[in-house]
Amino acid sequence: MQRRIEIIDTTFRDGQQSPLLFDTEKYRFTLEEKKLLLAGLLELGVTHFEFFSPVVGEAEAEDVRALIAYARSLTDKPLYFLGHCRANPLDIEKALEAGCNGLNLYLGVSPLAQRHNAQKPLEEAVALVEGVVRETRRAHPDLYLRFSAEDAFRTPLEDIFRLYDAVYPYVNTLGLPDTVGVAEPEDVTEVVTQLRQRYPRVALECHFHNDRGLALANVLAAVRAGVRYVDASIWGLAERSGIPSVTGALFNLSKRYPELKTQYNLSQCYPLNVLMASILGTLVPYTEPVSLTNRTHTAGVHQKAVLNEKKVYEAHNLHEFGVEKNQLLLGPLSGWNLIYYYLKEVEALEITKEQAKSIAQEFKSRTGEIGRRKKPEELLLEIAMAHGLRRHPIPEEVPTARLENLD
Repeated sequence: MQRRIEIIDTTFRDGQQSPLLFDTEKYRFTLEEKKLLLAGLLELGVTHFEFFSPVVGEAEAEDVRALIAYARSLTDKPLYFLGHCRANPLDIEKALEAGCNGLNLYLGVSPLAQRHNAQKPLEEAVALVEGVVRETRRAHPDLYLRFSAEDAFRTPLEDIFRLYDAVYPYVNTLGLPDTVGVAEPEDVTEVVTQLRQRYPRVALECHFHNDRGLALANVLAAVRAGVRYVDASIWGLAERSGIPSVTGALFNLSKRYPELKTQYNLSQCYPLNVLMASILGTLVPYTEPVSLTNRTHTAGVHQKAVLNEKKVYEAHNLHEFGVEKNQLLLGPLSGWNLIYYYLKEVEALEITKEQAKSIAQEFKSRTGEIGRRKKPEELLLEIAMAHGLRRHPIPEEVPTARLENLD
């Protein structure tokens, strides 16, 4: 059977725990903002969504109910709304009451969790989880169930086996959360391989945090080793340094698994990132692969090459992901090629290449003037006018597209 890779979006759960919501003084997405993000994710082709268990608060419970109803009004596609629940009957009851048709159950059994969090010895934790999962399956035979051992990469593998052996008969999926971001790709490959061999009848899910900057690399390793479900969020918003972004994960996974290009509407990746930027009132992160920043060039050598052939410094086709243009930024590192292009194409000045080279030398000698009070364009135009350059007479009808290769 062909394995289908699925993104589980957790923007409405882990994403709401991001410090960026505090940095931008947003604190909490409104219901209308959540609806906009949900519609964008549906347009992208995401079908799996993770929510808090409504037990966290009545406001969240109301939002979960409203979002599930709203999503069903937008599409007839099968959708999965997954309540992120402790192995606690009240969490489960509230999630099901709100309309969730799947549960992501979790409990930590790492040595630290046993001492300071769950405060249960391993055997007691296993008995508790087995009872809750078994009863949930008995009461809801068709419910999607996932169980995860929180902080899996700081938990001895034999303890994970003890826990997963107990729930294996009752679940659809076993999770592999790197809750505090300690894993490396080699660790991931080894653990996924062992889980795949030991539990062949269920799917595997991964949830990697970016504390070491390795979350996306760990996703790639996990999927190669046999994981089906990948947790991600818009911009990678989550606790601390976050998790992989939805668009970054799809961008990278689609290179090895081209079937994702038909499974997901990848052209909606960049619009989704821009939507989040408009809600948070800030820019798409410069570390996000699917961004205009990833098509922005400042060094003169790069700018010259891109003006002639983009592929010299742009190896990836971001057009498929909704990035429709690139940026060449005029600044202290720009060379005469961009200066010639800018004055000729943007300012419509009559200029030769020799004049551009002379102007570029003066521009570079005066870049110390550039700052908040004087933009690079202002300085360059001041120099150009001092050189006596004249503007082209503009005809009534002019081409809307500028030339890129000026030869």
